[in-house]
Amino acid sequence: MSLKELIKELKLKGIIDERVLRAILKIDRKWFVLDKYENEAYDDYPLSIGFNATISQPFTVAFMLEALELKKGDKVLEIGTGSGYNACLIAEIVKPGIVYTTEIVHELVGFAKENIKKTGLKNIKVLEKDGSEGLGMKFDKIVFTAACEEIPKNLFKNLKKNGILLVPVGRFSQRMLKFKKNKKIEMEDLGSFIFVPIRH
Repeated sequence: MSLKELIKELKLKGIIDERVLRAILKIDRKWFVLDKYENEAYDDYPLSIGFNATISQPFTVAFMLEALELKKGDKVLEIGTGSGYNACLIAEIVKPGIVYTTEIVHELVGFAKENIKKTGLKNIKVLEKDGSEGLGMKFDKIVFTAACEEIPKNLFKNLKKNGILLVPVGRFSQRMLKFKKNKKIEMEDLGSFIFVPIRH
């Protein structure tokens, strides 16, 4: 499948946000996969990046980016850098906003940094740490790219007013939960997904 065919498939599956689709067209998934999977870079399924981690299925990535309601200038925390692909898509959409992305697997931190260089994006900070405790600052959007067994309520204090927290919650299969911080925290269940569990 080509990149343009992938975009067509994502549209057929219901992705309508043009900014998300433009970012996927511009930030080439091929830059983020292992060499042996290069021919499968545009297929709509997850691929291993080693260390019990994956680069997520493109539809799942696009679905989550839409759900985050990203805006130019947003300050975003991503927990689980992996290959760096998702962080780069977010950074492309929110620039000149900034993305802080955290990863605890040392080898994946290096892999992601090399991949991010290929994009020319300068508004991403990769941190080798457990981001699930927060970074001591407030964000417009917080997204987990790995599954939590419980809702990470400690991170609500790191959300700005009208901020969004998106997280897959569950042990073996997950519900994608979207939290919006207004006067109170509102929750929306966006359906069933499967993610690798978060590591602390």
